[in-house]
Parts: sequence; C-alpha cells; structure tokens
Amino acid sequence: MLSVGLPLVVWLWLKNGEIPASEIAVLLNAFSFFFIILATLLPTVLSSYSFLGEKLEKSLEPLLATPAADGELLLGKSLAAFLPSIGASYVGAVVFMVFVDGLTSGRLGYLYFPNATMEVILLLAVPLACTFSVEANVIIASLVGDLRAAQQLGTLASVPFGGVFVLAETNFTSLDPTTLLTISVLLLAIDVVLLQVCRVTFRREEILTKWK
Repeated sequence: MLSVGLPLVVWLWLKNGEIPASEIAVLLNAFSFFFIILATLLPTVLSSYSFLGEKLEKSLEPLLATPAADGELLLGKSLAAFLPSIGASYVGAVVFMVFVDGLTSGRLGYLYFPNATMEVILLLAVPLACTFSVEANVIIASLVGDLRAAQQLGTLASVPFGGVFVLAETNFTSLDPTTLLTISVLLLAIDVVLLQVCRVTFRREEILTKWK
C-alpha cells in the first residue's frame, strides 16, 4: 500500500501545480520515513504469534523439549518474524523509489532515488527498527496472556517513530541523513538493552511456568 499509495499522492500533488524542487525533496524524505514505521508494524503479528500464539496452542512446549539452547530458540523464532518483515519493507521501498523516480525525474531533471537519506533508512534504520519491534513483542508476549492484546500492544513500538515524523512535519527537526544516523545509533543502543531483557525473559522455565 505504501509503495503504490505514496507515489500516487506525489502524482496528485505534482498534477495540481508547479511545485519547487526543494518542496518535492522535503515531501519525498518524509514519505521515505514511513518505511521505518512500517518496519515496526510488520513484525507485530508474526512475532506475537511465534511466541505467545504457540504457547496458547500448546505447540511451543515440544519445541522447548529439544536440545536447542534457549538463545538458539530465541534467535530462530525472532528471525522467523524479522526476515519476512524486512523483506517486505525492502521490496516495498524499491517499488516506491522506482515509481517516484518515474514521476519526478521530469520535474527535477534527475533521479531522486537512491540517495543518502534512503540509504541510511534502508541499511541502518529499517533493520534496527524491525529488530526493536521484534524484541519489544517478545517482552510483551511474556507479560500478556491474550494474543490479540499482545498484537495491539505491539503496535505501540511504532509510536516513537510517529512522534519523530510529527516533529519533522512541524519543523522541530529534519529527516536528513544526520538525524537518521542519530536515530539509528539510539536504536542500536536500545536494541542491545532489549536483547538482554529478551534473553532473561525467554527461558524454558519462565515460559512453561510463568507465561500466561
């Protein structure tokens, strides 16, 4: 939806009048940021079901009986939510860039994408945001006994990024590569902390006895 809907908005915007190149750049950078938000939303269903859903359906216990270490199980189930989400984000971003370049190259005189902003978003911010969402959902799954509630709470992982977008739209900050690098560094630090919390949470004894 993003990869087609956002270029459609650009097309309608350009169709309605002469837009300065500087304003086009601001709009496209703002739209590019949506793919970070997308990367926090996509893993919520997969990761919630991968952990809490299997626990509720009693299909997680046989897996916990295998010789695999807790860290290996956590990694495998996290990758099951991470890889499809990151893949969908990248495919959507490529389609978005192709459509936008086709719509704006005549007005700008050059291909806007790929650029430094999108490189930071796709290579750093999107994978780190996706990791953040998966880790947050692991923790939520350990605290909530209802699958639907866990999925709804998991969407809260996107709220901070929505806040950044609002701040950018109100000119409190900009979505340039420097700001995105700063966000990526903060995300990396948060991911490291949440990883330790996940490792404490995802233990056989904790899952079998304390997960609701």
